[in-house]
Parts: sequence; structure tokens; C-alpha cells
Amino acid sequence: MIKRIIIADDHSLFRHGLKAIIEKSTKLEVVMEAANGKEALEGCKKYNPDLVIMDVTMPLMNGIEATRKIIKECENIKILALSAHVDRKFISEILSAGASGYLHKNCNQQQLLDALEQLSNGNMYICPDITGIVVQDFVQNIKDNHEPQHLTSREYEVLQLVAEGHSTKEIAENLHLSVKTIETHRMHIMEKVNVTSVAALTKYAIREGITALE
Repeated sequence: MIKRIIIADDHSLFRHGLKAIIEKSTKLEVVMEAANGKEALEGCKKYNPDLVIMDVTMPLMNGIEATRKIIKECENIKILALSAHVDRKFISEILSAGASGYLHKNCNQQQLLDALEQLSNGNMYICPDITGIVVQDFVQNIKDNHEPQHLTSREYEVLQLVAEGHSTKEIAENLHLSVKTIETHRMHIMEKVNVTSVAALTKYAIREGITALE
């Protein structure tokens, strides 16, 4: 049963609106608002919520990577992805990372409440706008035998921060690693995705849904 919620979105007005709807229409409590995936992960460890409403594209750590880490490091927390994107890549990645539901940001209030109820009952929820995309992706994955991701979790973190324009020193400080380690990660990432410049790396990150640079 869902009782406590964290809302993670980099737009404060949107977070406040969601909180108002949830607390007015349900008995659920919003225990924290997070502006990025890193804050959401820290909040899960601190408050142990039942559910995180997770934006897919956020700075510092996107919703996909945050979902992976929350599912891995925290027990019994459900993730409801909420995004303006209906791109197959975003949907597939966050559901594969462990999200239990996906809502488009143009959903109405009742769809949000339905999603919360379904997840509270142990079910998944996919909004009608993207059901067809999810089914098509599932069928395609069966055909392709779905190859695993070839970047490590740490490499995904470094890639997002590089693509968002952070310097090597800033990334090292953010991830509590040495500058040399970050440089090594960046070199390995470039080798794996077959690019030779930061500009090309940024384009790759955007194309793969790792960052949207909104």
C-alpha cells in the first residue's frame, strides 16, 4: 500500500502542482520534492518512501539512472515515470530500469490518480497514449533478443555530466572520484560508443535518451 511519495522533477512549479493534486485528492503524503535524480536517490535513503514519481530527463542524474539505483539500493520502492516524452527510447529504458508505470505529462488528474491506485494495488500502469509503443517495443525486443547495455552504471553517470557541459574537475567532485578516474571513464565511453569528441558524445547522449539538455 502506497502512503508516502517523493516527487522528482526539475521544474518546481510542476512539482508543487503534483503535490497539491495528490494531497488534496488522496490520503497520500508527499514527504519530499527532488529537483534531480541524485536528490531523489538521497531522499529515498533518508525517507524510505513507498513511491517516487520520477521525471525521465533531469540534470546531474536523469530519471532512468536514478531508477536503476533506487531499485538496486532501496527496498520496496515503486517508480512511476512521468515525462513529456513519448519516444520509444525513453519509455523502454526507464521501464527496463525497473519503473512500474509510465505517465505522459499531458495526462489528466484522473489518470494520475488511477496510476497511483494501480501501483498501490501491486499492478503496473501505462497511460493509454503510449500503450501501443510499449507493445511494439516488447515485440521488437523479442525479435532482436534485446542486447544488454554496454555502458556501466558509472559510465552512464559520467556520460550525462559530460554531455551537460560539466568540466572534468566538476564531474570528479560530483561523483567523489579523482580527475584521472573521470578521464579514464570518458576515454572508455568514447571507445565503446565509437566517437572521438565531446560534441559527438553529447549528440550520442541526447539520441540515446541519457540527457535531453532541456
